[in-house]
Amino acid sequence: MFADLNPTPAAAATIEFRLLGCIPFDAAWRLQSRLAFEAGGQLEPRIVVLFCEHPDVISVGRAGSRGHIRLSDAQLKREQLRVRWVARGGGCVLHAPGQLAVYPIAPLNALGWTVGEYLRRFQRGLLAGLSALNVRAETMDGRFGVWGRSGLLANIGVAVRSGVSCHGAHINVNPAMRRFAFVDVFPPRAAADTGKSVMGCLLAERQASIRMSGVRSALIEALSETFQCGQCHLFTGHPWLSSASFTAGEVDAC
Repeated sequence: MFADLNPTPAAAATIEFRLLGCIPFDAAWRLQSRLAFEAGGQLEPRIVVLFCEHPDVISVGRAGSRGHIRLSDAQLKREQLRVRWVARGGGCVLHAPGQLAVYPIAPLNALGWTVGEYLRRFQRGLLAGLSALNVRAETMDGRFGVWGRSGLLANIGVAVRSGVSCHGAHINVNPAMRRFAFVDVFPPRAAADTGKSVMGCLLAERQASIRMSGVRSALIEALSETFQCGQCHLFTGHPWLSSASFTAGEVDAC
């Protein structure tokens, strides 16, 4: 459903994928912020894509509100669910192990992309990656996300600051689905417009076991192509995550 993407300076860009495992949401956000700050001063365009999972937490973007969380404060405490308010697009997202977070830090100005072009490329890459896994998915005009037969497979909510992207997508691979009923992903009116307000996952789409490593591999290939990068590098972890500034006060585990 996307128009053809014109060649851009991104053909000479490098893309770096970082496999971070399961890390606290706050640590991932601090890492993105620091990477985005660095990206703003780079002369050569380099895209860094973080792959990770988070312990259970609810994040609320610019389109979300406390009213979209269906639990009282006492219930949140009983469920051991924290709430984080973040300046990204999209509404409420429940994060849990088994959900793959995909966070591209891309210097849009250096790449010669508008925000709209970046989002189209990102969505196209997600669709291509899922297609390689034999998952038939689709997007909807005017809405950012990826839907399948079982429901919403991937939330998309990004932020762009000083021409650099952060945040990204959260793909339900094989999480425990019970807690997703705790949040309204879309406001009720928007959910009625789409006709699809139920959360889905890749496990339900395939009706067979699916490995997180396989999903990451498919996305690495697809995003490298849709972002038109000439060089691709793959790393495990990130040295900054060992710093006390990223881990202090965070004891969550998957």
